[in-house]
Amino acid sequence: MTRMTPLLERNQQFAATYTPLALGPAAAKMVIVTCLDHRVDPAIILGLQLGDAPVIRNAGGRVTQPVIEDIAYLAYLAEQVFASHGPPVTLFEVAVIHHTQCGTGFLADPAFRHRAAQATGVPEQVLEASAVADPHTTVKTDVERLLTAPQLSPKVSVSGHVYDITTGHLTTTVDSRYP
Repeated sequence: MTRMTPLLERNQQFAATYTPLALGPAAAKMVIVTCLDHRVDPAIILGLQLGDAPVIRNAGGRVTQPVIEDIAYLAYLAEQVFASHGPPVTLFEVAVIHHTQCGTGFLADPAFRHRAAQATGVPEQVLEASAVADPHTTVKTDVERLLTAPQLSPKVSVSGHVYDITTGHLTTTVDSRYP
């Protein structure tokens, strides 16, 4: 038995009542960008169901160039493939969600960041850019990064939020805006 065994058993339970979804726009017309922290599960904290929203997760939930590229592709896909669903004024909203007590906050310390770079092979400047010491500040930075990305469709709106690990509450820091 491995640590995966109980998860495989849960998958069997899931598959027993599973009904596949057709390819189409996400039901909530949302894309969630958040941290990979196991305490921040967007399906649970937002009450999402299968098919509601794509979720992009990385360390800190930061808007990196690959995140921008993924969102640009999702917007292109939505316009090209799902155009038959009617002409959308808005394709979808991107909700950038950072959280309190983020482990990437340690990367704000130069000595810790230097050791992390040596241990992982990730350049220090990349690690520094992923640090979330103050989620209210970094979420604003990331919303602006998306809104100013030339690849972002003008039909995509962006909002920013902070999830409080202690209380379970999600607070809007930046209301939904368009590029």
